Amino acid sequence: MHTIINPPSSRTRSSAKAAALMAAFRQPAYDCHEQGDAMKLVVYVPGVEAAGVEIEGRGADLTVTARKPHFVRVNWSALHLESVQRDYRLRLRLGTGYDFPAMQAEIAHGVLTVTLPKRPAETVVPLRRVA
Repeated sequence: MHTIINPPSSRTRSSAKAAALMAAFRQPAYDCHEQGDAMKLVVYVPGVEAAGVEIEGRGADLTVTARKPHFVRVNWSALHLESVQRDYRLRLRLGTGYDFPAMQAEIAHGVLTVTLPKRPAETVVPLRRVA
C-alpha cells in the first residue's frame, strides 16, 4: 500500500509559523481600570526591566511586548524551565476611543502601568465593518 503525503501549503506553513511565534510568548496577567478621562492598564510582568518593554498602539489594537533578560549560565542544563523563561505579549482590542500617542507608561518591581487618555467624543473614528 502506498501513501501519498502532500507537502504542506503555504497557508499551513504560515499558520504553523505564527503558532510557533505565539508559543515563544505567554500572556501576562493584567487589570483594566476605567477612569473618567483615561483607562489605566496594569500588566504584571515579573523579571522584566524597562528596556525590555515595547508598547504599540495601531488602529484599535494595543500590543504590549515585555522581554526578560536571558542569561546563559556556565553550568546550564535543561530543567524544563523553558516555559517559565518565556517573554510576555499582550494584545488587546480597545477601540478607537483612546489617544495612543499620548499614552504614558511606567514599570516598577515587575508591574507595568499604562495610562491611555481618551479622545474627545468628536474625534473618535468609528470602526468599519469589512466582512
